[in-house]
Amino acid sequence: MSCLILKLAPNERVLINGAIIENGGRSTKFAIRTPDVKVLRLRDAMHPEDAKTPVSRACYMAQMILTGDMEPGEGRRQLLLAIEQLSQIFKDPDSRRLLKEATEGVAEDSIYVVMRRLRDLLPRETRLFAFSQ
Repeated sequence: MSCLILKLAPNERVLINGAIIENGGRSTKFAIRTPDVKVLRLRDAMHPEDAKTPVSRACYMAQMILTGDMEPGEGRRQLLLAIEQLSQIFKDPDSRRLLKEATEGVAEDSIYVVMRRLRDLLPRETRLFAFSQ
């Protein structure tokens, strides 16, 4: 049986199935053995008002799936569509690798991986927008 291992820094907060859990003053590591648990580190969370660009909207969509605020099947379909649209813009090899890993994450239902790979594209998107102005 596989499980999710969480390593939390002192006072770090995490959202698990809608409950915010805050770590104490020491680093902690624990395993979540229940399948289909919705987990989001709050340091990785994005506020809705920050989802203004194509990449940030895709990141936010992944976050909504993680927190259970979006139906998983429809969310994955929309996420794949967003990734496909991003692949029309990001042509460099490193970006293509990140988008490929994000697509694989959707297929494997590893939405946290998807969110992390998409977040890695945010600085590139910022440079593209700066260059176009």
